[in-house]
Amino acid sequence: MLKRFIEDEIKAYLKIMPVVLITGARQTGKTTLIEELAKNSNYTFVTFDDDLALSSALRDPSGWIESMPKPLIIDEVQRVPEIFLPIKKDVDQNRKPGRYILTGSANPMLLPKLGDSLAGRMGIVNMFPFSQSELHQKQEKFIENIFEDEMPNFSFNKLNIQDFHKMLLFGGFPPVQLFQNTDDVKRWIGSYLKTIMQRDVRNIANIATVHEFPRLFKLLATRSSMLLNKSEISRSLGLVNMTLKRYLHILETLFFIYLLPAWFINHGKRIIKSPKLHICDTAILGQLLEVDENRFFKDPSLLGHFLESFVFSELVKQKSWSKCKIELFHFRDRDHEVDFVLEKADGTIIGIEIKSTKTIKTDDLKGLRYLKTISKNKFKRGIILHFADHMQRIEKDIYSMPVQALWEYV
Repeated sequence: MLKRFIEDEIKAYLKIMPVVLITGARQTGKTTLIEELAKNSNYTFVTFDDDLALSSALRDPSGWIESMPKPLIIDEVQRVPEIFLPIKKDVDQNRKPGRYILTGSANPMLLPKLGDSLAGRMGIVNMFPFSQSELHQKQEKFIENIFEDEMPNFSFNKLNIQDFHKMLLFGGFPPVQLFQNTDDVKRWIGSYLKTIMQRDVRNIANIATVHEFPRLFKLLATRSSMLLNKSEISRSLGLVNMTLKRYLHILETLFFIYLLPAWFINHGKRIIKSPKLHICDTAILGQLLEVDENRFFKDPSLLGHFLESFVFSELVKQKSWSKCKIELFHFRDRDHEVDFVLEKADGTIIGIEIKSTKTIKTDDLKGLRYLKTISKNKFKRGIILHFADHMQRIEKDIYSMPVQALWEYV
């Protein structure tokens, strides 16, 4: 079993919180990890994917919680959101750390009926598909290293572009990592998406038909790594804005899409600026866009499209376990943009630009130079991630680094 780097964060919460909630899309390895962590403990395990357990808990949430032996693991807890208030009542009477471990493949914090019922009683950990560093079993320190006063020098392995294309199409979902070819990956992803659309989307949306979701999801895939333009999407699909907003919320709740907020010096403007859309995993992106390895060679712009969403997924995974705590944004104004802005609590920022080329042009520095100017002494450095073989300083506070630094920079 490959080590999951979020494991230490979960263990830390189990020592201090009576309830620990682990969220993430289906098939990311949540249940496998929890069973491994709890195998030498006396936890009772129940999943709400079991019809009998589900019906019992729905019929009488309070009575069900009272009847279950503790400590207790509840899998797919989002299927009974009414269970959170009885859990609150129980932990108010017994605050022993680790009393409940909950997993959810939909984000209960975005669902009704939860509210702040477990505020101060529950630690929340987000779990994602495998990162490349997990697949390589290298505990990377990319985020920590780029925030150092002096970035450590490092020699990176050369990245074979064909291997990287395959990496994109395999994505990070654990079940596909043992497959031998991308055709099998596509079969698995196709079946996975169909199951999610037929079961989880219908359950959360409380609607009889979900025929609009595949069309919406395919259209969103063409917009991955772009600004979210709801009006344009609404016109393209013939959906009213309120319906589109509801559907986007469901996809976000199921961890299929992520909305990356805008960075701006004025914090108020961050709320009103358009977010960037990212699909959760590049294997899903490849399935939705019907991409194979040959298309990457025929259409270089497509590789850039995938590369930015790949970097986003790696950063958001590393952010969940990095000792260097950051928030993740994008920056864009009328004339300049930077793909990612990493900001520490003290306001220190690093800008990261993504380029799907080996050679850096002067114009590629435009966004980072502008970000440095407007952020002044809060700007730590700018980085261009691209298909380089080594890291180098381009000018004061701006560096180029190879893409593989994301999982090799230890």
